[in-house]
Amino acid sequence: MLGLGIIGWIIIGGLAGWIGSKIMKTDAQMGIILNIVVGIVGGLLGGWLLSAFLDVEGGGIIFSFLTCLLGAVILLWIVKMVMGRSKV
Repeated sequence: MLGLGIIGWIIIGGLAGWIGSKIMKTDAQMGIILNIVVGIVGGLLGGWLLSAFLDVEGGGIIFSFLTCLLGAVILLWIVKMVMGRSKV
């Protein structure tokens, strides 16, 4: 994806993880560290999924954020399915 550096990935990952947890209604159980982790892992997941259809490297910062957000939502959905709705 974009060559943002570690600080950029933490910021984008944190925002994407937080918004993703708001969308999936898991924000009350998650702290800032878990939001960042979910956003970064979601970015990897989203980048991997979208790379089959699009050029994810040339998308820019907004596309990178949306990719992280999509991946975070998918990751949280998978976790909810595995753990059960009441535990996540």
